[in-house]
Amino acid sequence: MNVHGKVWGKTSLLFSQNNVSIHRIEGIKGRYCSKHKHAHKYNVFFVEKGQIEVSVWKNDYDLVDVTVLNEKESTVIAPGEFHQFKVLKDCVVLEIYYTSLCENDIIRESVGGIENA
Repeated sequence: MNVHGKVWGKTSLLFSQNNVSIHRIEGIKGRYCSKHKHAHKYNVFFVEKGQIEVSVWKNDYDLVDVTVLNEKESTVIAPGEFHQFKVLKDCVVLEIYYTSLCENDIIRESVGGIENA
């Protein structure tokens, strides 16, 4: 298992394939991660054990959304939203990243038609 130490605890990559990756976080009470955002990835936090507080700076208003997650609870953060977690109780959290395909991603330069016979 690929383990990385962080100021707030440690993280381990469990799975990474195509547009999904799953990390296992072990957090230490009273510590927190950097305020950051992801350009393209959704970020899901699922608490297995312990408790975390997730702050999200929404793009469409100036207020901060704060959600406390207990065991077996989760939240999803959209791409482009600044967010940060704080460990309220020593915890084990699954952090799931995924991207979403945009079905309307076609940019047409011309219009199709029927050739004259």
